[in-house]
Amino acid sequence: MRARILALSVVVSSQLIAGAAVAQTSLADLLKAVQNSRAEEQKLNAQREAEYRSARDRQASLMSEAVSKRNAAEGRSASLSSQYDANELRINELNEVLRQRQGNLGELFGVTRQIAGEISNSLADSLINSQFPAVKGQEDRVAFLKRLADAKSLPSITELERMWFEIHREATESGAVAKYKATVVKADATSEERDVVRVGGFTATSGDEFLVYRDGALKVLPRQLPGGARSLAEDLDEATGTEYNEMVVDPARGVLTELVTERQTWLGRFIDAEPIVWFILFVGFTGAALSVVQVIYLLGERSKVQRQLANVASPSNDNPLGRVLAAFRGDPSRIEEDAEVAELRISEAVLREVPKLERYQAFLRLAVAAGPLLGLVGTVIGMIITFQTITESGQSDPRLMANGIGQAMIATVAGLGIAIPLLFVNAFLTSMSKGIVQVLDEQSTGLLAESIEKRRA
Repeated sequence: MRARILALSVVVSSQLIAGAAVAQTSLADLLKAVQNSRAEEQKLNAQREAEYRSARDRQASLMSEAVSKRNAAEGRSASLSSQYDANELRINELNEVLRQRQGNLGELFGVTRQIAGEISNSLADSLINSQFPAVKGQEDRVAFLKRLADAKSLPSITELERMWFEIHREATESGAVAKYKATVVKADATSEERDVVRVGGFTATSGDEFLVYRDGALKVLPRQLPGGARSLAEDLDEATGTEYNEMVVDPARGVLTELVTERQTWLGRFIDAEPIVWFILFVGFTGAALSVVQVIYLLGERSKVQRQLANVASPSNDNPLGRVLAAFRGDPSRIEEDAEVAELRISEAVLREVPKLERYQAFLRLAVAAGPLLGLVGTVIGMIITFQTITESGQSDPRLMANGIGQAMIATVAGLGIAIPLLFVNAFLTSMSKGIVQVLDEQSTGLLAESIEKRRA
């Protein structure tokens, strides 16, 4: 055991001696490394110190520059503040001078706004706009006047002059007739360039068509005025300007023209009427046709009777008087008959002619009496329709009631329209027939007297 421990001690001692030699070499290197590191650190510290001093000097320079700028800004701020205060005082002084010098311009501004607003409303639908559109790059006169009416500050001299010019031009052109080229919107919504004739600011036409100015454009009326007005428009369109021409003028600037064109025609009213109206018209037309036939017949018979009166001795069968004369004189034996029998025969011949002379008069008298009654029936039907409309709608709007009332009035007009003319026609036919019958009675009485005289002789 001791030998082993001794051996271990020898080994350990040899290892320590070897480690000490190695450690002596490492420390020398370490010292050298530390010295080198220290030199590098001193060099780096010196460099850093130099950079810091340079940065410190630079910051000091910047700080000095900033302080200088701040001082300059503070000085300028103080100067501007004093200038601002001085300007405020100057502005107040100038405002006071402005208020003093304005005088009545404030009232003028109010009047200008009021007039501009009123004129812009009347010029919005003026026909004159179609002749004088806005110049390119400039607002049209309606927009200009509306802007002037809504202005918050006094208008300039130029704006006041333009407002005066537009008012003056409107007044001047309202009394003039002009012909010019303009874009017209047709009934099918297409546009084309046409010659337009403008009568003041009231009526515009193109050829024989009447135009209306709506939504900033000239438009052809869907329904035109009657033919007489269109003829006047065509004559004015072809006029050379050296003569006077008649023309339809709408003082409401197209409103009345549209109302007239939208008015329903008599034919349309009768077409939309109740069946009772058609029955009334049928009775009236029938009476008129029969009256024409009977008038022609009576005129012919009266002419033949007049010719027969000129030649009573030679009776003809083509007229009532000739047939009456022939009925008695054609048989010589009747001359010797008793007076009463002869009178009856003559009366028979006259009565045989009367129905032809008085035909259709009974129907005419019936039509005259029934016409107003049928019209009254139509009136009652129209009022029933009116009351039914009021009940269904729950309100008494005149536009809803107009249909029923219109049908009631049409029926009344139709009934009176056939009764009054037929009354005069019936009186005329009665007078003509009575005149012919009177001639027959006179001649038959004379024939009877002649027969009695011959019998007595």
